[in-house]
Amino acid sequence: MKPKVIVIVGPTASGKTSASIKLAKQIGGEIISADSMQIYKEMTIGTAKPTIEEMEGIPHYLIDVVSPDETFNVTKYKEFAEKAIEEILAKGKTPIIVGGTGLYVSTLINGIEFAEVGEDFEYRDEMTKMAEEKGSEYIHDLLKKVDPDAADAIEVNNVRRVIRALEIYKLTGKTKTELDKESRKEVKYDYKVYGIETPREELYNRINVRVDKMFEEGLLDEVRNVKTKYKISSTAIQGLGYKEVIEYIDGKVSYDEMVDKLKMETRRYAKRQLTWFRREEKIKWFGLNEIVEKILEEIAI
Repeated sequence: MKPKVIVIVGPTASGKTSASIKLAKQIGGEIISADSMQIYKEMTIGTAKPTIEEMEGIPHYLIDVVSPDETFNVTKYKEFAEKAIEEILAKGKTPIIVGGTGLYVSTLINGIEFAEVGEDFEYRDEMTKMAEEKGSEYIHDLLKKVDPDAADAIEVNNVRRVIRALEIYKLTGKTKTELDKESRKEVKYDYKVYGIETPREELYNRINVRVDKMFEEGLLDEVRNVKTKYKISSTAIQGLGYKEVIEYIDGKVSYDEMVDKLKMETRRYAKRQLTWFRREEKIKWFGLNEIVEKILEEIAI
């Protein structure tokens, strides 16, 4: 019998944090974040990390792990996450993976072992310059033409990951999506995967409220601090919420334009998250108000 691991996914602002903490308290669980931005230290408000009060005493893993100027990727995430799973199981507790980064979740539940692919720094520089001159949407469209599935999963503003996907295609002649499928191995754990289903209008309202709350809590000061301390080109600073605020700080947009753009981009991101998760057949979908009870029913069988 493989050890049981619970996974809760869903788009941003869907209520994953509250649901997972409620579940953890009932089953003796501990939580592992599957969020590509919460991994970074000093980036708290913009990544919607749960506060100490919100955690309600439940241990959380893979939050505040690396500095914003450090490189972090899905291979490292899988290594860190499986180590956390083992630590939790060793305590006699149930691991609960929680997050909205589809690539991170897919890598775990499908047992993906990434093939070693080389690097072409000259090509990266060329594409980076192109993104600066023509915009991030331009190179994202290039990726969409060769690997639409990867393009759906990678945020337009995440220039580094878009370029890497294009680089993989250039070096191997295969898309990132093809390589991911080829790299699936036997899964180590018995993953029980659940998704939070939220009506679109309700989800968009939750996103608007969240963005407003972020600014009330001091998102501007947080971004100024990170921008001052770390290179603007670092992986972390390109994340949703930070890029938009930096445009305001640099005087490129007004305050209202920044807020509106962040809400719009967050809605778009939520849509992309759902597109990714809808392709994953292992996910069972429930509403926020019923998901904990449904999980309890299922794992008791």
